[in-house]
Parts: sequence; structure tokens; C-alpha cells
Amino acid sequence: MMHISSFTKFMTDVVNINKTRLDELETNVDALFDALSNDDVFGPYVVGKIPQGSWPHETIIKPIEDHEFDADVLFKLDAHPDWESSPSSYLVELEEALARHGTYGDMVDDDTKSRCVRVIYANEHHVDLVPYRIHDDGRKVIVNRDVDDWEDTDPEGFTAWMHDKDKIANRNMRKVIRLLKYLRDHHGTFEGAPSVIITALVGAQVTADRKAANSGYYENLPTALLHIVKDLDNYLQVNITRPTIADPSGAQHPDGTPIDFDHRWDQAAYDIFRDEIHDHAVDIEAAYLESDSDKSVELWQKVFGDGFPAPSPKKKNLSRLGTTTPPVLSASQGKAQGG
Repeated sequence: MMHISSFTKFMTDVVNINKTRLDELETNVDALFDALSNDDVFGPYVVGKIPQGSWPHETIIKPIEDHEFDADVLFKLDAHPDWESSPSSYLVELEEALARHGTYGDMVDDDTKSRCVRVIYANEHHVDLVPYRIHDDGRKVIVNRDVDDWEDTDPEGFTAWMHDKDKIANRNMRKVIRLLKYLRDHHGTFEGAPSVIITALVGAQVTADRKAANSGYYENLPTALLHIVKDLDNYLQVNITRPTIADPSGAQHPDGTPIDFDHRWDQAAYDIFRDEIHDHAVDIEAAYLESDSDKSVELWQKVFGDGFPAPSPKKKNLSRLGTTTPPVLSASQGKAQGG
């Protein structure tokens, strides 16, 4: 059974980050931008800020108790004549600008990062500030301190791709990603899978062809979850070796080769992810197809834990909508449609 009301309550009460935290994040990022813009050395080169990753994708989830959540922000910069030849200088100068500021000097993470400077708001969140340049030839780059060079990127293209895919999925794709991140963070499954990998893999399974073949394919959250995870499982099972995951924005290196995320995980992490997704696909389908309401709740709790609530008595009849034959494509149909 679908237990739509239970999913709504689970997302609201357990998974979704509360709006007050997001509002505080936005306030803090605005303050950081103002502070850096007013720095005598760094400020003249600050052009703008661009949230990236889970924040603009709307896939941030409530953090584990006593843990921070994180947000990435690109700081768009003009070229500095003395820094351009050594890109890591932009990170060094960013660190020094924060150190000069009375508020942020003690908030910078001592652990040096390759591509960002981390500002920590104790017991709440941290913000990764990423210097970002658009070269005269249109090349979009961030700094890689490890090699003191530029690294190609297209964060706005990634976000646009994410929003397009989510629209196909009736705005349920981002919720499915949140649920998978919840399983990763709160239940310890596939811990080695970064959020960007989960987002790219999930988005690759959402297609207009599947929706055209079955208009209800992504109709609601439990149905979208069932189909996306099953399609993802089908894809992973035919790929024993870790596949290359290209940046879905279509970003390319200067030589024209696609940018990929292969450096974000290894074969061992992929193997765990592949096995865990397979187990989840089996359990999710069992919970979805179970016609007994109480047994179905137990099966959903097997997936998500005791925090997944049973429906209130007046909602049980609505949950019985899930007893109708679900629009599940066979494995062969899924592969025929790009699975």
C-alpha cells in the first residue's frame, strides 16, 4: 500500500529540514557575502554568489542530531592580475580575508580543503565557499588547490538539469533523493555515495519516455520511489563494474572530453551502493504491494525505521488506494525505455 498520508507526515516530521534553518542559512550566506565584498583586498573582485548542490536542488535533509548540515556557495570573482597564474591564490586570499574579519576569523575550518574554504557555524551548519571564475573564453572554473590549477564546472547547468528532471517526476524526484539521503545518513546504508552521485544516478532514471508510456509512473511519492529505485536497481545490476557518471550539465574539459564524477567514489563504495539499492528495491516493492495496511506499514518501517508512521484510522481508507495494481514496468520494459 502507498500510505500517502504517512509519507507526507514522515517527510514533514522526520526527513525535511525545517524552514527556519534554511532561512538562517540564507541570512548567514548574505552576511558572508557582504563581509567579503567589503574587504579591502578581496572585495573589489567579488561579483556575486551562486548556491550550488543540495541547497538549490532542494535536497537538503534534516541532519542527524548534534550534526551540522552543509551548503555550498560559489563566489563569482573577477580576475586578479597577480592571482590568475596560480589559481590556489584565490583560496589563500579568501582565507586571509575571512581571517581579517572580526566575526569570521575563528570560524574558518583548520582542515584545509582542495576547492573551498569552510566556515563553521557551531552545532548548526557549515558553508563551503568556492572561488568561481568565468574566463574570457566562457570557460567556467573553480580552483583545485591540490594541483594549483583550474577545474571545469557548470553548477547552473547542473541545477537546471535537476529542475527539468524533477518536473518530469511531478516534483517527486527531489523527494526520492531526500529519502535516499535519509537512508544513507540515518541508517548507514551506502555511506560512501556522495550526494552528487546519488543525484546524478537518480536523475538518469527519470525519463519522459517512461512517463509517456505510463502517465502515473511518477504520480505520487511512494509510486515515484518504487519506480525510480527499481529502475536504478536494474541499471546497477547490469553494471558490475562502476560506470562512469558524467556531469549531467554536459560540462566539458578544454579538450572537449566530458567532466565526470568518477573521482568521487571507488569500486568498493559502488559495490556497497549496488547491493544496498537492490535490497531496498525488493523491500520497497514488498511494502508497496502489500494489501494489508498494518503489514504494509511494518514493511515500510523495515525500509525507513520506526519513524515511518502508521496512518491515522481516518486515513487508512485513503491508503487503500495502494491496493490497486501499481503501474510497475517489467525489467524488460524498463531496459527498453533506457533503464
